[in-house]
Amino acid sequence: MSGLDDVALVVVSYGSSGLLAANLPRTVGDSGVRVVVVDSFSGAGERAAVTRLAAERGWELLTPATNVGFGGGSNLGAAHALAAGAQVVVLLNPDAWTDPAGLSAVATAVRSHDRALVAPRIHRPDGEVYSRGLTYLHRADGTMSGRSTAPDDVPWLSGACLAVGAELWRELGGFDEDYFLYWEDVDLSWRAVALGARLEVVDDAHVVHDEGGTQESRGRAKSETYYRYDIRNRMLFAAKNLGPADVRRWRRTLPRAARAVALRGGRRQFVEGVAPWRGVTRGVLDALSVR
Repeated sequence: MSGLDDVALVVVSYGSSGLLAANLPRTVGDSGVRVVVVDSFSGAGERAAVTRLAAERGWELLTPATNVGFGGGSNLGAAHALAAGAQVVVLLNPDAWTDPAGLSAVATAVRSHDRALVAPRIHRPDGEVYSRGLTYLHRADGTMSGRSTAPDDVPWLSGACLAVGAELWRELGGFDEDYFLYWEDVDLSWRAVALGARLEVVDDAHVVHDEGGTQESRGRAKSETYYRYDIRNRMLFAAKNLGPADVRRWRRTLPRAARAVALRGGRRQFVEGVAPWRGVTRGVLDALSVR
C-alpha cells in the first residue's frame, strides 16, 4: 500500500507472543510496512516464540537481555527504525490492532503537521469507546477524565497507538525511561506541548484495544506491577513537571488516588491474594519517596 514506505510500526512485547500473532498480521495486511518488534525479556520460552514469529513474518526483532519497560522498549524500537530511514513512527500496543488504512491515516496526519503527536480514536472489542483521543489530567488533584474542567488541565494522548515524525521524536528524546511503565505517554504529551507541538486526533483512524490482553480490563484483577507503577508514576510526573504547590497537593490526595487505582481491578482480588495489596503498598511507598 502506498503511503507507508517511510513508516515504521513499533511494538513492544512482554510475554505477548500470542497477541503479536493475532493482532499484527491484521494490522499490517499486505501493506509491506516496516515492523519492528522489541521483545522485552520475560523468559526463554517467550523469547523463542517471538523469534519464530518474527522470522516467519519478516518482522525486524530487537532482543534486549532484560525487561526494559514500555518506554525503554519504545525508545529502542524507534531508534532502530529512524536509523533505518523511517520518517514516521507508529507505536502500537501488542493488545491493539487496526488495519493498513488506519496506519496510513495517522501517518498522513503526521506528515501534514510534522510537529504533532497523532493518535486515532480507540475502541474496546465490544465497540465501546476506550479513548476519543485526548484525555485530560486535572492539575488540581492529579485525577483524569475525558473532558477538560479547568484552564490548567493537561491534555495527553494514549500510548496504546501514537504516531510521531522523526524530527519531533528526536527533539523530545523519546519517552522518559524513569517511568518504566505507565504515565510515559502523559509525560511525552506534556513535553511535546511545551516544545510547541500539537496533539492531534484522527477521527477516521480506528484502533481496537483489548486492554485485557496485557493488563486485565476494568473490574478484573490487574497485576502487581500495574498497581505499583501507576500509583508511583503519578507523583513522579508531578515532581518532574509541576510546581511545589502541585506536588504538595497531589501528595495529600495520594490515598484517594491509590484507592481509585486499586479498585480498577475490582474488590474480589483483595480477598483472593496478597499480590494486589503488595502492589498498592509498594506504589504508595514509592510515591511518597519521590522528590
